[in-house]
Amino acid sequence: MKIVCTKTELLNGVSIVSKAVPSKTTMSILQCILIDASGDNIKLVGNDMELGIETVITGEILEKGKIALDARMLLDIIRKLPDNDITLVTDSNLKANITCEKAKFNIIGKPGEEFSALPQIDHSDSITLSQFTLKEVIKQTIFSISDNDNNPIMTGELFDINEDNLRVASLDGHRISIRNVKLRNVYSPKKVIVPGKTLSEISKIIGDDTEKNVNIFFTKNHILFEFDETLVLSRLIEGEYFNVDQMITKDYETKVTINRSELYNCIDRSTLLVKEGDKRPIIIDIKDGNLELKINSTVGSMNEDIDIAKEGKDLMIGFNPKFVMDVLKVIDTDEINMYMVNPKSPCFIRDDEDSYIYLVLPINFTTVS
Repeated sequence: MKIVCTKTELLNGVSIVSKAVPSKTTMSILQCILIDASGDNIKLVGNDMELGIETVITGEILEKGKIALDARMLLDIIRKLPDNDITLVTDSNLKANITCEKAKFNIIGKPGEEFSALPQIDHSDSITLSQFTLKEVIKQTIFSISDNDNNPIMTGELFDINEDNLRVASLDGHRISIRNVKLRNVYSPKKVIVPGKTLSEISKIIGDDTEKNVNIFFTKNHILFEFDETLVLSRLIEGEYFNVDQMITKDYETKVTINRSELYNCIDRSTLLVKEGDKRPIIIDIKDGNLELKINSTVGSMNEDIDIAKEGKDLMIGFNPKFVMDVLKVIDTDEINMYMVNPKSPCFIRDDEDSYIYLVLPINFTTVS
């Protein structure tokens, strides 16, 4: 095999597919990237058997062939080469010669035939949305998945399609994030659980162009994201997702309308007094026209007043500051509405159209010294 392409093109392609290469595995071939120039284009593939990424890069194929090369070594080499064309040549002994200007590297590869290709996916069941929308929806929900493998379902996100609506939901036992997106067409109902790792990696490589689309294909066991010259294929998480509708209510005793950035900045300031690992709550004291935010820690205390519009009862309630900040960070409106019942019931942050719904459980601050 002999191919020539620019450093920028090769580096971008290798960076994309490296996101599907496991950091630890007993199968050494999975720590490789497949470079496949046996057809009419140059394909790069990474595959850890749960997540697979394939992308096509622009370049010249002078001799056809394919080889699997260690992903980390290849990426490090390309990064440090000059900004010029790179020539990659392989021989019958599975040696890969990488040349750029006066720099030459020789590394040992593995047979391309030993690399597990991505399975072919039926393209009959799909939805389409913009790259910008998918990237935003992931950003607005991914923070509330669980990193605890004891319950795999919590490590994924629900994709719930019903006619022209896509609902994406995540939860970790302390909070729930829901985003509703209007689709351009009407689709048959389906519910799948997509691994959080898959969505996190997609958000890193997908663009934010409203004019470019993502086609998402579904099978019983897999989901395939197709955009630009890239395919991201992932196994789905088996099981039935939690009934989030049972956890959501529109009942409230107290409604607060508040400036989002002002509340975020106030909470952010309060965390200066909280050491890492300290689970001190912020205490929010709501009265007519005023919200007082207070925090007490081993190093000091802070309180600050924010002007609000209030409906209903006065209320004092405590929260994990990070959980509230995570929500405020991904909402792009100037004002938000917070709905609460009592100090022990969840707080809901939602808009009038229910395009977003966030639930945050309170902390019983009277038990925290």
